Amino acid sequence: MLDRINNPNDLKKLTLEEKKKLAEEIREYVLNIVSKNGGHLASNLGITELTIALLSVYDLPNDKIIWDVGHQTYVYKLLTGRKLDTLRRLDGIAGFPKASESKYDSFNTGHSSTSISAALGMARARDLKGENNRVIAVIGDGALTGGMALEALNDAGFSNTNITVVLNDNEMSISKNLGGLNMFLGKLRTKKLYTKSDSKIKKTVSKIPGIGCILVKIVQRIKKSIKQLFISKMFFEDIGFTYLGPVDGHNIEHLQNILNYSKKVDGPVLVHVLTKKGKGYKIAEDNPDKFHGISPFNIETGKTLVKKQKDYSKVFGDKLVSLARKNNRIVAITAAMKDGTGLSKFSEEFKDRFFDVGIAEQHALTMAAGMAKEGMIPIVPIYSSFYQRAYDQVIHDIAMQNLPVVMCIDRAGVVGADGETHHGNFDMACFRIIPNLTIMAPKDFKELEDMLEFSINLNKPVIIRYPRGSEGEKFTKHNSIKYGKAEIIKYGSDISIIAIGNRVSDALRLALDYKKEGIEAEVVNVRFLKPLDKSTIKSSISKTRNVITIEDGTAIGGLGTAIEELIIEENLSNIKFKKYGWPDEFIKHGGVSELEKRYNVIPKKE
Repeated sequence: MLDRINNPNDLKKLTLEEKKKLAEEIREYVLNIVSKNGGHLASNLGITELTIALLSVYDLPNDKIIWDVGHQTYVYKLLTGRKLDTLRRLDGIAGFPKASESKYDSFNTGHSSTSISAALGMARARDLKGENNRVIAVIGDGALTGGMALEALNDAGFSNTNITVVLNDNEMSISKNLGGLNMFLGKLRTKKLYTKSDSKIKKTVSKIPGIGCILVKIVQRIKKSIKQLFISKMFFEDIGFTYLGPVDGHNIEHLQNILNYSKKVDGPVLVHVLTKKGKGYKIAEDNPDKFHGISPFNIETGKTLVKKQKDYSKVFGDKLVSLARKNNRIVAITAAMKDGTGLSKFSEEFKDRFFDVGIAEQHALTMAAGMAKEGMIPIVPIYSSFYQRAYDQVIHDIAMQNLPVVMCIDRAGVVGADGETHHGNFDMACFRIIPNLTIMAPKDFKELEDMLEFSINLNKPVIIRYPRGSEGEKFTKHNSIKYGKAEIIKYGSDISIIAIGNRVSDALRLALDYKKEGIEAEVVNVRFLKPLDKSTIKSSISKTRNVITIEDGTAIGGLGTAIEELIIEENLSNIKFKKYGWPDEFIKHGGVSELEKRYNVIPKKE
């Protein structure tokens, strides 16, 4: 069946039964691809029928579909002419929508809660141009908890613009959804049973001789009262949307019918679709969080083929638990990423001191500021690429008030196959310019533990950045952390290799290569990007007059830039200088080592 589908028009020619068979074939295909390449599985298995229905009903690429986050677009890519053999591989098909990849990808996405805003912008542009195509945002119930999605809903409902929001409700984002909006959607999910009951009652009562029609009207009034009482006054309709649903997201016929009906409605429409994450693959159905994003795995057992190694997130989580046992002022806050950031153990042991705020990084940081103001010690681990969404809160609510919030930046640096939307190579440059912040990066696991313990006693706003995965070099010697002080890993007189975080391992390897040629390199682990240990670094540079900087961040604005500024400030002359970092561009997807080699970010002995 898949060989017959090269574009959405081919899909439209299929019968309903053929589409059902196609759905089964797609699931098998996606399962095989992700088991080999890794990626997002459960969400793509869950959205198969909905994707088929969307492409059957709408006229692409004239009509525009914007996928929130976009990790669930493997089926969409497949049905718009892209085979997935190279999915997430260097120079292959991206794991997220990319307009440069296909005319059917109308908007690049990768982060949560942006689709409705983008769709409304496209719809308003369409209206201004006098066109009449349809614009559809597909958003999950988890992403709907993001503040930006609610802002967009509010604006769209007021706009009277023709826009369709398809709510893909699978009761799950990456971790289990929490919060008031999730409870509200739970009430809406009961509407399906309520609607079926209403239809049966109406049919039965209308057959009663003489009084049937009167009773039907009474039942309809009761129905309206029940609807107002138990379905929360239909929030979406109250803000200006026509609400349709909920509909079974695995019934192609029903999906096509409701989507076709939505096209006849003027103004903003919300179609509520109920799906099951991992649909068709029992292991993923039972473990949707594990199979949200997964490394290559064995289909028969569901077990990953990649050997599980201790990583920075687990080291952070374990150390935090040990510190929290001794200090009851420590609290942990996550933005819907409990497992990914290593907080599972903390959440189990300290239920009253653990707060999952949903996909709401801005709220998480300002809430942390409020807790710090009242004497608590908030620890907030968030992925680097997601910390970008709370930049103003870091500045305005934390740094400006000099509040002791410990901000742990997980997945710092380039992360690999998820690509440009998920790489964390901007945080050092972004945060270095903010007053009052202390910025640290550990060279290995032990130093992360030391930095975390040091930070909770510092009484200042602190950022600790660390990469995804395991440590590089396991250092045997660890000097105690002193505020704003670097450490010399290896002494030398010919060249200064200045590095931060996971790049200290690379700096040491480079120094050992130099030593084989009789060149004595001095390796400086700066530890603190801010405040920078100018005295130690100046002393090393003045001695060697030859400098290399290495960092797992953008070459603009980070460690290399800080050293350049120091050289100028201190009037150091005749300095040979070279910095290594990620270039001034968005780094594509691929294996981390492949990307490092392509972009030449780790120096070799010249």
